[in-house]
Order: sequence, then structure tokens, then C-alpha cells
Amino acid sequence: MTHGEQPVRSDQLSSEPSGATCRMASVETAAEHERILREIESTDTNCIGPTLRSVYDGQEHGLFMEKLDARIRNHDREIEKMCNHHFQGFVDSITELLKVRGEAQKLKSQVTETNRRLQDDGKDLISSMEELQQCRVQQRNIATTIDKLTHCLPVLEMYSRLQEQMRAKRYYPALRTLEQLEQTCLPRAGQYRFCSIMAENIPKLRTQIRDTAMTQLRDFLESIRKHSDKIGETAIKQAQLQRSLDSSVSMQPRALISRRGRKEAAASTVTDSNGQGGSPVSEQDSGILDVEDEEEDDEIPGAQDLVDFSPVYRCLHIYTVLGLRDVFENYYRKQRRKQARLVLQLHSNMHETLEGYRRYFNQIVGFFVVEDHVLHTTQGLVNRAYVEELWELALSKITAALRTHSSYCDNPDLVLDLKNLIVLFADTLQGYGFPVSQLFDMLLEMREQYGEILLKRWNLTFRQVLDQDNYSPIPVSTEQEYRHYTSQFPLQDPELEKLPFPKKLPFSEFVPKVYCQLKEFIYACLKYSEDLHLSSTEVDDMIRKSTNLLLTRTLSNCLQYAIKKKNVGLAELVQVIINTTHLEQSCHFLEEFISNITNVPPDTVNATKLYGTSTFKDARHAAEAEIYTSLNAKIDQFLQLADYDWMVQGGGTQDASDYLIDLIAFLRSTFSVFTNLPGTAIEHATLPGKVAQTACMSACKHISTSLMQLLLEPEVRQISMGALQQLYTDVKECESFARAGPVAGFQGDTLLLAFSDLRQLLDLFTQWDWSTYLADYGKPTCKYLRVNPHTALALLEKLSKPMKETSRKNNMFAQFRKTDRDRQKLIDTIIKQLRNLIAQHQT
Repeated sequence: MTHGEQPVRSDQLSSEPSGATCRMASVETAAEHERILREIESTDTNCIGPTLRSVYDGQEHGLFMEKLDARIRNHDREIEKMCNHHFQGFVDSITELLKVRGEAQKLKSQVTETNRRLQDDGKDLISSMEELQQCRVQQRNIATTIDKLTHCLPVLEMYSRLQEQMRAKRYYPALRTLEQLEQTCLPRAGQYRFCSIMAENIPKLRTQIRDTAMTQLRDFLESIRKHSDKIGETAIKQAQLQRSLDSSVSMQPRALISRRGRKEAAASTVTDSNGQGGSPVSEQDSGILDVEDEEEDDEIPGAQDLVDFSPVYRCLHIYTVLGLRDVFENYYRKQRRKQARLVLQLHSNMHETLEGYRRYFNQIVGFFVVEDHVLHTTQGLVNRAYVEELWELALSKITAALRTHSSYCDNPDLVLDLKNLIVLFADTLQGYGFPVSQLFDMLLEMREQYGEILLKRWNLTFRQVLDQDNYSPIPVSTEQEYRHYTSQFPLQDPELEKLPFPKKLPFSEFVPKVYCQLKEFIYACLKYSEDLHLSSTEVDDMIRKSTNLLLTRTLSNCLQYAIKKKNVGLAELVQVIINTTHLEQSCHFLEEFISNITNVPPDTVNATKLYGTSTFKDARHAAEAEIYTSLNAKIDQFLQLADYDWMVQGGGTQDASDYLIDLIAFLRSTFSVFTNLPGTAIEHATLPGKVAQTACMSACKHISTSLMQLLLEPEVRQISMGALQQLYTDVKECESFARAGPVAGFQGDTLLLAFSDLRQLLDLFTQWDWSTYLADYGKPTCKYLRVNPHTALALLEKLSKPMKETSRKNNMFAQFRKTDRDRQKLIDTIIKQLRNLIAQHQT
């Protein structure tokens, strides 16, 4: 509020507009009541509630009721005015209505009379119409009956035909009749009791047909299981005959299946006897679908002639019509898989005879011939994948079984027959399109086993030949005998041929026998390699490898056995050397022999060479070593008789020991045998002479070494000079034997070198030349170059022990001589010097 303004009083604000406000409120209330009255007059009674509620909610209820009463009185006055205006018209209308009632009664009487007369007149017409209606109903029933009979008679006829087909066991036409009856005739016939009975029987008949067809299939499966052996035997015979004919025309994979059955199947593809179509084949025929139209005059009997396949085709068609083809295919394949497993099982003793293998292969061939026939004569019952799966199973079982059972066989003839049977088996199935490479791979594996069996047999043969041999040159008295042996063994000796009869071949009996057995072994290996579809080079390589095994393992072991067995004399060992020399020279003839039978030149690149040369060289070296060993063992026997008195006093005897004299006599006689063996001069101027030289040198070295060991044995603790003198005499006897040249061919004093170690050692002690030895030791010109200081020290210590013991005894009796004391001191000095010499050289 600003300065100077006057405040307004509240009583002034409230009293001034009060009259105007009351007037405005009465006007609004009157207008509202008027609106409510209009709504009551124009609104449905169901919706008047809200309007009335607004009246009671307001504050002017009494005023509204007054207006309402005034409005009602106004409407009453208007109704009264309207009624007074229309009253006379209403009275006139009542009068008119009373007049019409009289006329209406008259009209009713007339209508009733007319109706009575009409009813009387229409009774005859109604009777006639009823008769006409009855006639027409009868006509319609007759037409309906005729129509129904027209549809029912074919049903009855078809059912009668069905019964005849069932009785005649013509199940496939019966199944087609059932299908036609169910799908065509019965729906047309309608709902009749006999139709219901027929409809109920149809599933039973189908089940009967299906079960009968399955029974026939089971009989068929049992039949082919029994006939598999015969089918396979026939197919194998045909394959064998075809191979023997060596025809230039290649056979088709199914050439062994008779085409006559296919032609009959083609002719049988007609409708059944009652003219009902739908069956692809006749009930009584095989039902081969892939007919071949080739015209052939000569038919080869096959599986078609041995087995009736019609149950398979019939059952297949029946199950196809029934919509159960998959069920049938699965059942057939399952049953055939079971039969395949039964066929592939081997008997425990099958490996004992060839007949067991033959029956086994016949059954397998029969099984797959049948499957191949079914494969090519049905549409999808078996497919190529199924047959290949079975064949893969069969291959794995066959190869595993043959590897197991053939390993039990130890008869090479049976293995060879089995190989030929497997080849024929493989060729037969290959003719039907089955892959057989695994069988031929297995045959190559069996060839290793066959080779081992051959080696075992030839091992016994070689041992028998070697045991029965007399190890003496073969005497021949006539030209016929000579040609007999030279035909068995390729002997080429012009000088021997010039000699007059009787004469002796340089080798013993086992040479031609062994050579003939080698050729027999090669022939045996060649027999196995036949028909394996191998090239000449492969056959040649296989034969050469097997022959090498025979030479390097079997024959070599037999020769080693013959050489090392007991009671083999030196003469026999020398004969073995001669024999192996001739066999070694014959190896190139074996090479030519193999080349001739395999038609492969020996100089072919990568051709396997025979190891016979090394085999016989090894045997000859073993025989030579056995000669040396045997000779040394005999020498050891003489040396065991040596009985030296190592403590003998004095100079000993001037004669050699008795055992050594006997030993030298034995050696002279032995080496005389070496240089005077019967036979050609050439043979014994080469190898036996070298053997004799080596044996003589080995014997001399062994004697020298053994005598040296006698001196150095730990058991011999003391040695006297007298014992050394006796040993010196024995060595001179040995050197005399060496100078005499018991074996020709030594140059100069080569044989004396065997005794040089012992000779120089004994010279050193007997001459007591220690100053020279100690001064010149280690020089190339040393007189005692071959004397080892260790050996000299050991022997000198044994020599000094008797003197020490004598010295102790003399000390006890105070009689020890000065010369003995000086000699002992000298020996002690030499021992000390030898020890220093050894220590210097070790350093």
C-alpha cells in the first residue's frame, strides 16, 4: 500500500454485490430445472435415474417439484384437448367394426362348405396317387437291386477266383486279386455283411500269403545252404575247364550263370491265366528281370540248374506289393550274412587234409555265385555295395583263417596242393567280378611258409645224405658208371677222362646227391610260383632267394653238423674239403639251370646272385678249422702223457721223451695221408696241399705253445737245469721233424719258426747268455729277439728256488759252497736286472 491510499472495509466489499448475486443464482436454477424437465420428457425411462439424481443432489428440490407439477398440469390440459378433438372418429370406427363381424361369419360358413365338398371329391384321387407311388417305389427298389447285384456279382466272382488261386498256391496272382478286390470291387459293392466278412478276411489272407512266401524263402535259404558245396564245386570245375581250354575270347563275369533260365524268365513275363494283369512274372517261373537276348546253342549249366530261385523272386514281388520290400530286403540280407559267417567258419582239423580245404572253398564259391546271380537277376534285392561288403568280410576271414591253419601244415605237398586250390578258387571268383588281389598277396606270404617247410624237409634230406656218405672217392669201373655220375653232377676234368678204367672220382657220393637235391628244390619252388600271375623276373628272383636260403642256412648248417659231429677223422674232413670245392665250382651251373627254367638271363640287371660260393667256402674253412682243431686235440692227448721230472739233477738223458717220439710218428703218418689221397693230381696239388701246410704249421705251433705252457704252469714251482736240458732235447727232436719237411711246399726253414720262441728261451738258459740278452734287448738284431722278459723272469725265478732251498740246508750244516753262493748271487742280480728292464719298457 502506497502512502496516501485509504483501506477498504470488508463490510463494504460484501454488502454491495449481494442483491445482484441472488438474482443471478435464481436465473441459473430456473434454466437448469427447465433442462432437466426436457430430459425427462425426451429420455428413456431406463436412463432417467442420473437426471433425477442431479435434482436430489441440488438445493432447490421444492422449487423443482413445483415446476414439475406445473408441467404435468399443462400436459394434462393438452391431452384432454386432443381427446375431445378425436372422440367422434373413434365412435365411427367401432360402428364399422360391428358391421364387418357379421359378414365375416357368413364367409366362414361358405369356406367350410367348399372345403367339405373338395375333400369328398379328392378321396379317389388320393387313392390313385398312393397306388402310383407304391408302383414307383417298387420300380426304384428293383432298379437299385439290379444295380447292387451288378456290383456284388464281380466281388463274389473275384472272391471265388481268389479262393481257387489260394488252393492252387498261386500266391502272387492271389495277392493281385486281393488288391483289386479291396481297392475296386468292395468299395463299389457297398455295405453288406458278406462284404464286411470279405474285408475282415483280406488282412488274414495277406498275412497267410506273406507267411507262406516267407516259409518258402526259408526253405530256399536252407536249400542253398545245403547246395553251396555243390554249386561251388560246379563253378570251380567250370573255371578249371575254361582255364585249360586257354580260349582267346575273354569270359564275361557272369559267364558261368546259365542263360537258359534267363530266356525262360523272359518268356514268363506275361499276365496270369485269368487275364488279370499286374504280375511281372508267372508264379511258377524264376522271375529273372534282367533278361539277356543272346542266342547261344551251348549252355553252360550253373547255379540256375542247381537251385530254384523262384521262391526269392516270388517273395520279393509279394513283399513289394504289400509295401514291405524294405523288410524283405533286410531279412534276406540278414539271413545271408548269418549264412556267410557259417560258411566262413573253419573246422579245427581242416588243415590235415586237402579235402577239408576243398569243401571250405566250394561252400564259399557257392555262396557268392548265388549272391552274384541274385544281384544280376533282381532289382535291388542285393546291391553291389552289399555284395562287396560280404566279399570284404569273406576275404578278411579267409586270409586270417588260411594264415592260421596253413601254419600248422608241415607237408610241402599239401601246401602246394592248397596253393593250387586257392589259385583256382581266386580265378573262379575273379571270373564273377570279385577282386582277389588279397588272395594272391596271401599266396605270396604262404610262399615264405612253403619255403620254410621245404627247408625243413631238405634239411632232413641233406643230413641223411651226409650221414650215409662214406666220405671216400667214388670208384667207377665202366664208362656207363662214369656217365651216370657226370650226368648227375657237372664234372669237367679232362685229365680224369683220359685215365683208364677203373678209376676214382675226386668227390664222394654226397656231391652228386646234394647237387641233385638242389635241383629238386628249385623245381619245388618253381611249382609254387606257377599260376600266381608273376612275371618271369619275379619268379626267377623268388627261386634264387629261396635257393640262397637253402644254401646259406640249411645246407650250410648240415655241412657244419657233418663237420663237427663226433668220430669224424682227418681223412673224412679232407674229403669234405674236396667235396665242397667241387660244389663251389658247380654254382654257376645252378645259375644257368635257374635261368633256363625261368627264361631270365643270368646277367639281368638286379638279378639275385646265388650265395653258394660263400656257403661252400665257409664249409671248407670250417672243415679246415676242424682239421686243425682235431689235430691239436690229438696232440694234446700225446702231451697229456708227458711226465717231466722238473727237479732232475745232472744233464738228463740225450734221447727225446717217449711221448714226443710217438707224437712225431703220428704227425708223419698223418701228413703222409694228406699228400697221398686218391684222385687226380691237380686236385691234391692245390687245396689239400695248402691244408696240409697249414695243418703242419698249426701242429708245430701248438706243440711249441704247449711245451712253453708246461714250463710256465703255476703248478710247476721249481725247475732244475736238468729238466731244461731234457726239454731242450725234445725241442731238437721237433725241429728235426720240421727240417725233414713232412709236407711239401714250405720255403726254407719256415716250419722251424714255429719253435723259435721256445728255442731262443732254452738257448738263453742252457748257454746262460744273459749279458747278451740284457745288452741287446729291444734291438732288431738281438739274438734272443723272441724271448719275452716276463717269460724269462718267471722261468728264472722257478730255476732259483732249488738253489735257495739247498742254501738253507747248507747253512744249517755249515757246508754251503762258495760257487753255489756266487751262482745264487748272479741269479739274483739277473732277476733284478730283468725286473728293471720290464719296468723301463712299461714306463
